[in-house]
Amino acid sequence: MAEALKNEGGKTKQITILREILGIEDLLSLTVWRASVAELLGTAVLVFALDTIVISTIQTGTNMPNLILSTLVAIIITILLLATFPISGGHINPIITFAAFLTGLISLSKTFVYILAQCVGATFGALALKAVVNSEIENTYSLGGCTLTIVAPGPHGPTVIGLETNQALWLEIICGFVFLFASVWMAFDHRQAKGIGRVGVFIIGGIVIGLLVFVSTTVTATKGYAGVGLNPARCLGPAIVRGGHLWNGHWVFWVGPAVACVAFAVYTKIIPRQLAHTIE
Repeated sequence: MAEALKNEGGKTKQITILREILGIEDLLSLTVWRASVAELLGTAVLVFALDTIVISTIQTGTNMPNLILSTLVAIIITILLLATFPISGGHINPIITFAAFLTGLISLSKTFVYILAQCVGATFGALALKAVVNSEIENTYSLGGCTLTIVAPGPHGPTVIGLETNQALWLEIICGFVFLFASVWMAFDHRQAKGIGRVGVFIIGGIVIGLLVFVSTTVTATKGYAGVGLNPARCLGPAIVRGGHLWNGHWVFWVGPAVACVAFAVYTKIIPRQLAHTIE
């Protein structure tokens, strides 16, 4: 009898854990879907603003365009994180959402809803950009989308230039993990978030992304490679709207961040939850 009760209790516990992971109630929750609107709009503004920054920075031919681009990226991301955090938690990036799921902070259903909203928002942002630029800029800069290679005129006709797929994949993995490790973890860990403050966390997040964009675009110094994506939804929006070569190697901008999220989740499981100097 006792053994039967024990087995039944174990099964009940497993079912409870499974329900928490799946979070079917989140899929049917009006609150979650309403919060996802902030993710949709935030990602739309992010794509429109970032891609505009990419195009304008390159087009103006300023000195050290990579530095200016990285600085502007840090500023706009910080602002958008502050704007969306009170409503949805301020993800606006599938990397953050997927990492939150893998570390047990949100359910699978909420992860699906948020990433769907982010991808739709990114598409709207790319459509908005397409609506305000002329066809020449659209063709020349591919709506500021994520590219590994482009077709450029060469001495013997058109030639493909850019970065090799394996190099771009490693950049996505490494930069994605650094992004999660150096900034996102501060938001996930209430001890650090409480000590630094939410505004401080978002500023650090924006700065880290700006630095990673700067590093990825200067270390490679390869024409045709747009730099590390660090946001699969941002890469997806222009690819859907513009198409063409933006689909070449597009999987890199999804697989790389996904691997980085898994590595980050493993790291969070390995490190001690409480250390002597962090006990509250």
